[in-house]
Amino acid sequence: MRRIRAAAAGAVTITLLTAATACGGGSSSGGSNASPKTLTYWASNQGASIEVDKKVLAPELAKFEKETGIKVKLEVVPWSDLLNRILTATTSGQGPDVLNIGNTWSASLQATGALLPWDAKNFGKIGGRDRFVDSALGSTGVEGKDPAAVPLYSMAYALYYNKKMFADAGIANPPATWDELVADGKKLSKGGKWGLGAEGSNASENIHHVFVFAKQHGADFFTADGKADFTNDGAVAAVKQYVDLMAKDKVIAPGNAEYAQNQSVSDFAKGKNAMLLWQSASANLKSQGMAEDAYGIAPVPVQSGTPGTGTNVNSMVAGINLAVFKNTKNLDGATKFVKFMTSDAEQKILNTAYSSIPPVKAAQTDTAFNSPSNSVLKDTLAKSAVALPQVADESQFETAVGTAVKGLFADAAAGRAVTTASVKAALEKAQQQMPKK
Repeated sequence: MRRIRAAAAGAVTITLLTAATACGGGSSSGGSNASPKTLTYWASNQGASIEVDKKVLAPELAKFEKETGIKVKLEVVPWSDLLNRILTATTSGQGPDVLNIGNTWSASLQATGALLPWDAKNFGKIGGRDRFVDSALGSTGVEGKDPAAVPLYSMAYALYYNKKMFADAGIANPPATWDELVADGKKLSKGGKWGLGAEGSNASENIHHVFVFAKQHGADFFTADGKADFTNDGAVAAVKQYVDLMAKDKVIAPGNAEYAQNQSVSDFAKGKNAMLLWQSASANLKSQGMAEDAYGIAPVPVQSGTPGTGTNVNSMVAGINLAVFKNTKNLDGATKFVKFMTSDAEQKILNTAYSSIPPVKAAQTDTAFNSPSNSVLKDTLAKSAVALPQVADESQFETAVGTAVKGLFADAAAGRAVTTASVKAALEKAQQQMPKK
């Protein structure tokens, strides 16, 4: 999903998604396909604050207006609101022309029929599909269908660690396995400081981590034919292992159970936590006053060995996609805006500003993205990251299971036991909330 975020928190109701149809989207104010003068754009909150995003985007939108004569009306939408706002727009028709979506929502929003399909003709208008990195295209909708969006920012999770806190604790290297992370975390959790930060009240953040843990346990939350399977042994073990970092291992502060919007990043920047699992955090940390040489970056730990394919997956394919409402009255202008935002030049500017990785091949190879931190992220995306399930029920999955994990963190913070049985019961309840097939 912010901060930098691939996907978003926020409660999304099943009834709303089920009711979504192809009726929606597009500004009715100003312009037309023949002469587009105004576009509305919902951007996701990528920086440390909404104001940071406005400062990043305003000069680029002014540049677009100068080049095309089309004025872009910008709204930066918090992650906690974005998915519900989009779903409401799909049913009401009162939406923007162009919008950012978390790439994990692509298949769910594709199922509403409200978004413009990116077929060969539409891709041709923005320079062609082959401009984009394959891993990023893998999170743009259901396999075998025309994408519902195009990649804008690519990200991966990494482990950020405070060099001084590690040195003071006598820890020479960042942990490569979860056992090592727990052992290091216990050494670092003292004097009011903690080993690791988390966002226990953020549903989508919870999903990203338990999805990776599930992959490391050789499991998934959906069957091969797309049916919810939340209570298999691997999924239960994955959720328990993540929540146990607070409940049993005591390396996450109990107060993190209430964190939902960037607080763990702030705590890391202030030296309250020694480690952080986050997506492309460098720009966020810099904006909060943390010097780049104060922290290191390493791959997210695995169960054993080193990151790789199969059970050594250590990140979901994170990122932001750019979508167009199919019924926008400014389709030509919206397509021009997508072409502008995904141009090589803009990709370099925007992804530099957000410390993310360009999903456009030519931009990604630019020397600006060859820093040590970017090398970790690019290597992860290329070798050991997997896309979340591209199924129509994915957004309900994020809400149902993410909220279940939130409740388990609340139990851990309150001192209530988190057992295999209680985890399975929470996941059974989550599965009952999914649409019936």
